[in-house]
Amino acid sequence: MSTVSPRYGLNHMVCPSLTIQQLMETAHQLGVETVEFRNDIGTNSLTDLATAKAAGEQAKSLGITVLSINALYPFNIWNTDRAAQAVQMAKVAQACGAVGLVMCPLNDGSYTQATPQRFDMLKEALLAITPILEDHNLIGFIEPLGFPISSLRTKREAVEAIEAIGQSSRFKLVHDTFHHRGSGENDYFPNHTGLVHISGLEDQDISFDDMLDSHRLLVGPKDRLGNVEQLHQLHTTGFNGPVSFEPFSEQVWGLNDPATAVLDSIHYLNDALNR
Repeated sequence: MSTVSPRYGLNHMVCPSLTIQQLMETAHQLGVETVEFRNDIGTNSLTDLATAKAAGEQAKSLGITVLSINALYPFNIWNTDRAAQAVQMAKVAQACGAVGLVMCPLNDGSYTQATPQRFDMLKEALLAITPILEDHNLIGFIEPLGFPISSLRTKREAVEAIEAIGQSSRFKLVHDTFHHRGSGENDYFPNHTGLVHISGLEDQDISFDDMLDSHRLLVGPKDRLGNVEQLHQLHTTGFNGPVSFEPFSEQVWGLNDPATAVLDSIHYLNDALNR
């Protein structure tokens, strides 16, 4: 039996109080391969070209790959403001040497699974974003959000839109273990997946329909989301891409030693995946 060895990385949500420089130093300390920057964490956000260029140079010196800036939101509601936002984010991503942009859908209940024009709006947005990504040599990482109020809950619908516009090389899925479980989706799309986000849920009193980002912990033995099973399924069906830790819980953010906590999670996952 082959060994399952995920290629781990850090999303800045693992500890938003770290500066960009500290995040990369922590990644280097842990020996992980990748980082994802954010544009939504206050003073430690990556939003300007000068900071992006410096971050890219530091990443290169440490042998770390910058996967993405997270996130273009709401990418599927296309208008002049979104276009300007996408261009600016693409410039910053290119400046830091990122592989791509994470793109998240509207998540406020305005457009649900029953909204007739929702799929056409998704295709319209992807078609409009395509030349921006091409101009900056970036991948669009589409992250369906599994919340009941999300306008794009499933990976299947994202794949259908990608294939409908013929852009399977320009757009890849984010398989988020939290959102996979929250959406109730059973399908995996390893050939369309470019990035995996992992986090755990331990609270026994929270249903999968009611769980929120604030419940997302590092993955450990009490996890209810099935991270081990999801990673194993992705690996055995052909995915061998980056796996980013992305907890949103203040319980994780407040740890005195987040690096050791991440390392403990890595050890747990590697052991569980290869039993």
